[in-house]
Amino acid sequence: MGVEGFYVLVAGVAVFVGAIVQGGVGFGLGLVAAPLITVLDPSVMPGAVQIVNVTLPLFTLAAEWRRVDWRGLGFALLGRLPGSALGALVVVYVSTRVLGLFVGLMVLVAVAVTASAVAVPRNGATLAGAGFISGITGTATGIGGPPMGIVYQHAKGPQIRATLALYFFLSAAQSLALLAAVGKLPTRSALAGAVLIPFMVAGFAVSGPLRRFLDGGRVRAGILAVAAMSALVLIGQSLGS
Repeated sequence: MGVEGFYVLVAGVAVFVGAIVQGGVGFGLGLVAAPLITVLDPSVMPGAVQIVNVTLPLFTLAAEWRRVDWRGLGFALLGRLPGSALGALVVVYVSTRVLGLFVGLMVLVAVAVTASAVAVPRNGATLAGAGFISGITGTATGIGGPPMGIVYQHAKGPQIRATLALYFFLSAAQSLALLAAVGKLPTRSALAGAVLIPFMVAGFAVSGPLRRFLDGGRVRAGILAVAAMSALVLIGQSLGS
């Protein structure tokens, strides 16, 4: 097996598993796939993962678009725009290692607080704040799901998945446009992402049982578990960089 075949196989399995997680919880593809693809071939990042990120939400929206929380989405996007700009500055001026450690620890604290039955209110301020933090972390580290997931943890599963799907679709599209504008989306990176799409489709296709399991009153636990995993992955990446 050549280098290209090894990349497709290993990265494809990561995308497959990540799509199952995101298909059930509403986020998680990046936390599973991004670290492994970075190890396999850092030259195709972050464009390769963003190609998959912009495609997966379309499948969720095709099934559950009627459940989108449009008001909440508006506040989240309002916060994400300046957050993305700040995230771009962070990439230039702040060590990614330091940022990753800080964000990872903050997510773990947030998970611990919310797991102790402290309710995070879902209103315009918290949604805009989550969007702002997600914009910073998503742009600078590739992991932007936990802040939004924590705010939506008490919503119904279909509403969480539909709202986050549209949010992540628009976010990934913005990221791809910015990467292309600054010359950081080479053809090789786009192709590396495109070959992973079949694995993503397969993962989403088999995520149905997970959705039904989580929608039976377990979606909050699933969100907190994936958020905690995201934080640990981010901390591990930072310590290893």
